[in-house]
Amino acid sequence: MSDVAARPNYDLRDEIKAYWSARAATFDLSPGHEIFSEEERAAWHTLFLRHLGEGAGRSALDLASGTGVVSHLLDDLGFRVTGLDWAEPMLELARRKATARGRNISFRIGDAENTMELDGQYDVVVNRHLVWTLVAPAAAFKEWLRVLKPGGRLLIVDGDFVNTNRLERFFSALNAWGQRLGLLKPDAPSLSREMMNTHRSILSRVHFSHGARADAVVDLLRAAGFVDIEVDTDLHDIHRTQAKNWNFFKGLARRSQHRYAIAASKPKEAA
Repeated sequence: MSDVAARPNYDLRDEIKAYWSARAATFDLSPGHEIFSEEERAAWHTLFLRHLGEGAGRSALDLASGTGVVSHLLDDLGFRVTGLDWAEPMLELARRKATARGRNISFRIGDAENTMELDGQYDVVVNRHLVWTLVAPAAAFKEWLRVLKPGGRLLIVDGDFVNTNRLERFFSALNAWGQRLGLLKPDAPSLSREMMNTHRSILSRVHFSHGARADAVVDLLRAAGFVDIEVDTDLHDIHRTQAKNWNFFKGLARRSQHRYAIAASKPKEAA
């Protein structure tokens, strides 16, 4: 008999999948999800080149690829890209976008925490805004180490979206006040109350329910076997270009958050 229903957090994982499936239709309308300018695209390229180098035909796995935004950035740089996501509506949009842009990117359904990919298959594994949603990050990081080739690189782009500092709270309050009065434009398509409640419920039960701080992520990566781990908080160019698509206070609030990129390597000689 299958053990699926008895797996720990099965219900939570099912909820996460359903939530992002429902978000697919409006995902690309939000700044910070899709890229809205060539200036922002260039800023992302700079970050990827800094930690991954040129693609040069190397294989890259984009985990929780969504509508393919990161996959396209990697493709721009010459990587041979596979995008993996478990929300079929996201994959449908990603495939449609790749076809429209004439991109040769493979998008297929799969679980970022249990990829079912072959051992040592990829030169690079990348994900954006995935780690904070993980149910079992320690196991996921071991999985990502497994699918990397010896010497392969991992790049995580994420942040702590739970703990807010004084500056962020101040700018967020001004943003909310300005929107209520109709003085500021909305940040993005608004979520229904039901979707907002679902988001809060999910966030309260994932591993990083108290916030995905960079040091906590690093500790788990090191325990999984990654080496040469580097935390990069120099995302200012990306945030500056994104801020042009938000109102003034929303842009300042975002730049005040604890956001980071973490690069790490699989040892060149497997342990």
